[in-house]
Amino acid sequence: MTIRPILIHPDPRLKTVAAPVGEITEEIRTLAEDMLQTMYDAPGIGLAAPQIGRSIRLLVMDCVKEEGATPRPLVLVDPEITWSSEEAATYEEGCLSIPDQYADVTRPAEVEVTWTDLEGKPQTERFTGLWATCVQHEIDHLDGKLFIDYLKPLKRQMITRKMAKLKRERARA
Repeated sequence: MTIRPILIHPDPRLKTVAAPVGEITEEIRTLAEDMLQTMYDAPGIGLAAPQIGRSIRLLVMDCVKEEGATPRPLVLVDPEITWSSEEAATYEEGCLSIPDQYADVTRPAEVEVTWTDLEGKPQTERFTGLWATCVQHEIDHLDGKLFIDYLKPLKRQMITRKMAKLKRERARA
């Protein structure tokens, strides 16, 4: 397993709509393992393939945060939201591609998602709470959308400037 570098916004690859994965290959399984390792190392609760420079519809997530609880890593290939609740929930979101920046985002409180697992089997699950927020956030990445796109333009521009500065500082280091 390899920890992959995470792209930092602004990066045009984060704004691109990802292509379907289609067939589950050994390369896809290895990429999914690397993504889980990268996500846990960051640390984060979700990671989409575009965040590591791969423009394919693949995401990983694990929203189990309680100390001592059993992790529940999920790998979603070609995920699709098939139902959303009318009830909304607001969470303070962050993103591994936008480090140390957080903002409240309102999304459907519950969603049903279908995807293919790494064995090529179709899966469906209804997500609530943090899981619902996370899966929607990660599917947004697959559609070239970032959580800051939900914010007012001034706040979005401020965060984008901070990220551009961070990238310049990292490049010099």
